[in-house]
Amino acid sequence: MNTRIVYCDETGDDGQNTSSSNTFILTSVSMPTESWQSNYDLIKNFRKQLKSEYGFHVSEEMHTKQFLTDKNPYRSYKWTPDQKIEILKKYTLAISSMDISVINVIIDKTKIKTPDYSVLENALTYNIQRIENDSKGDWNFIIITDKGRISPMRKTARAIRAYNPIQSQFGGYINKPIKYLLEDIMEKDSKESYFIQICDFISFFVHLYYKTRYRHENLPNRVGKLIDNEFVGSVLATFNEGQILNTKASSTKYGLVIYPK
Repeated sequence: MNTRIVYCDETGDDGQNTSSSNTFILTSVSMPTESWQSNYDLIKNFRKQLKSEYGFHVSEEMHTKQFLTDKNPYRSYKWTPDQKIEILKKYTLAISSMDISVINVIIDKTKIKTPDYSVLENALTYNIQRIENDSKGDWNFIIITDKGRISPMRKTARAIRAYNPIQSQFGGYINKPIKYLLEDIMEKDSKESYFIQICDFISFFVHLYYKTRYRHENLPNRVGKLIDNEFVGSVLATFNEGQILNTKASSTKYGLVIYPK
């Protein structure tokens, strides 16, 4: 049986409080093990290109929110707005050319009706369920995530190996335990993983897309100084054209998985 490597990262606060963020997005990027090296070489060479063209250090973490809001260390590069937009476009195209499959789970915290709703645990469960469905028993997978939430994520993954209720088309629920997830979820510092940084990039743009297209809200002020709604839409459209989005994950546009229903 073949194996896929899955990387995860998130945008937003996983608490129910909506004051800091009213959504939580968990993005997974998976790839066959045989594609890992070619994907790595692609993104490493791309980062070398950014170093050559813009002085962006190869080892500098790409943290999308901070990049868009002109916070350090990115402010110290003194890029013009046009240069920053060029970097975003090239990053989007590089990601879109990789052999990866992306699932985005959005928890809209404004729709939560019960005080015991676990944002992170539900987002992870929905993401793993769709990775498992995509496998169809043809491959298994391991998950690597950024540091910070490893304990509840491991607990959730262990739990759904034993009990994973799925709504039946005949009414009620059936137990369909996760079978193809190998080992506990592992963690790696995003500073040392281009792939986790890619998850962060996709996740933040999905956050912006949902905010503007579904919730009909304005872009955050500092983000809106650099890009507009059309640019956000073009990033998602480019991902879709590159066929990296798992559109089977949901019937919504771009396969966005949105809960609560």
